[in-house]
Amino acid sequence: MRYELVIFDNDGVLVDSEPISNTVLAEYLTELGHPTSYQESLRDYMGAAVHRVHDLVEERTGEKLPDDFDEEFHSRVFAAFRQELEPVPGVEDVLAGLVADGVAYCVASSGSHERIRVGHRKTGLDQWFEEDWIFSVDDVGRGKPAPDLFLHAAERMGVAPERCVVIEHSPLGVQAARAAGMDVYGFTSMVPADRLAGVTGFFSDMSQLREMLT
Repeated sequence: MRYELVIFDNDGVLVDSEPISNTVLAEYLTELGHPTSYQESLRDYMGAAVHRVHDLVEERTGEKLPDDFDEEFHSRVFAAFRQELEPVPGVEDVLAGLVADGVAYCVASSGSHERIRVGHRKTGLDQWFEEDWIFSVDDVGRGKPAPDLFLHAAERMGVAPERCVVIEHSPLGVQAARAAGMDVYGFTSMVPADRLAGVTGFFSDMSQLREMLT
């Protein structure tokens, strides 16, 4: 293995949450008077922290979202997760391979710690991640596309950025990884390769990933 640390994005890479959360987000924004389609939600918000939703809505409309927006949105998303969420197919095989090879890994997500925990408990991925291997936008001042989260994860895991590789599925996440000075492999399950400019390589199925990392 040519890397000392594999940093996984969470939503859309470990758990198949993007269709669920973006459906909920589009419906909730529309309900609040900001008509948003599912595809528009994917385009504008996938891979981003929730503060981006506030920023774009205010920038486009001059209106602020309700004070309880985050709480209500997360409540709706978590309820849907507990009913519907599944792990990304093949990701447990990838994690098992890293364990077998003795390679460190962690997760660095634009979601909150609570969101990560809810998703991992529902999908069984909690058995693969120690508490100290979980990093959230909650831990840093700026979310993706800023490099802060990935740099924080590398520092806490004790690995230099140039010895890390990031597994991402969103343009914002790829930008963050490149800004952190890390290699990044783009998972094209939801976003076409041409929107993931700057990646070290592409893969469309988790079964391809382990070979790419060696």
